Amino acid sequence: MNASKILQQLMKQASGSRSSGNSSGNSGNGIDVKGVIDGLSRQLGGGSSSANQGSRQGGGSSGFDMKSLLGGGAMGLLVGSKRGRSMGGKALKYGAIAGVGMLAWKAWQSSQEGKNGADASSAAQHASEGERVEALSGEYQERRSLELLQAMIMAARADGHIDEQEQALITEQIDALGADQEMHRWVEQQLNAPLDAQALAREADSPQAAREMYLISVAVTDEQNPMERAWLDQLASALNLSPDMAAELERQAQQAD
Repeated sequence: MNASKILQQLMKQASGSRSSGNSSGNSGNGIDVKGVIDGLSRQLGGGSSSANQGSRQGGGSSGFDMKSLLGGGAMGLLVGSKRGRSMGGKALKYGAIAGVGMLAWKAWQSSQEGKNGADASSAAQHASEGERVEALSGEYQERRSLELLQAMIMAARADGHIDEQEQALITEQIDALGADQEMHRWVEQQLNAPLDAQALAREADSPQAAREMYLISVAVTDEQNPMERAWLDQLASALNLSPDMAAELERQAQQAD
């Protein structure tokens, strides 16, 4: 399985989308919706009839609303919706996805500021907290990548917006990023697995992994959506994140862009 390769490609996609959004000169979230639609249509082979139909219908039951996609490729499909999902008027948090490891680490460092003896015990604390995803290699990077991909997919499914057509498109897009057959099957399983915050949290291999899993979940959800807010709360509890730590991770995600 090549989970680390897929995660790195998604992070690059997020970083590129973030740069495009920041340089577009648009007001608000800075996302060039037309460019996103055109780019995704090209990635889907010039625009499939089902995708075009969904776009024309503007969120009808037979297709998803292309105009609701807030990013290109697999990243955009994970947050698209046939119901015209608005993300509460906020753009997908591209910067949080691109810098998930460092931002989660910064959140922990922020939580340590002012604590007695923090400097004296920093080396021991760092060792027990775990490494950032970008600092890992080999099987350790592969495992963390799977954890983060699983967290991202579960968060994207939290409001139940991904139907069978969108599942097929997401799998196709991830395949296009270079997924091997084992990775392909794993993605299909994750798109259909029960949403279980406790089971997801058990995959975390360290406190740093738990923070990264929560932060990347925040990055693909709309905290103004009640179902997604409920999922984030369940996940924070399952990951044993304190309310202060969860709030700091959300702050880091919001400020990343």
